[in-house]
Amino acid sequence: MHRLRIQRATWPRNALILTDTPHPDCATCDGYGGIEHEYGHPETGEYEGSDWEPCHCWDETRRWTLIPLPDRPRWLRRHRAPADPWASNEPPF
Repeated sequence: MHRLRIQRATWPRNALILTDTPHPDCATCDGYGGIEHEYGHPETGEYEGSDWEPCHCWDETRRWTLIPLPDRPRWLRRHRAPADPWASNEPPF
């Protein structure tokens, strides 16, 4: 049985997509869609990263584009506001 939801994708272009979700009652991954395996350096034991193993209850490649979304016009994009010259995070003394 498919558990579908609508999401917004940003790559390769903005679009609304219909995608599969992990089974919420999966005993293997507890509904996360996979299992994370952390590993460390063999000699020092320091953390080096993690690997992601997808679960059998979810196919992350199962997605369909519903509708492409237009890009924002250049004049509507937000710009940073100029900093207030009188504002400061320095203490008053």
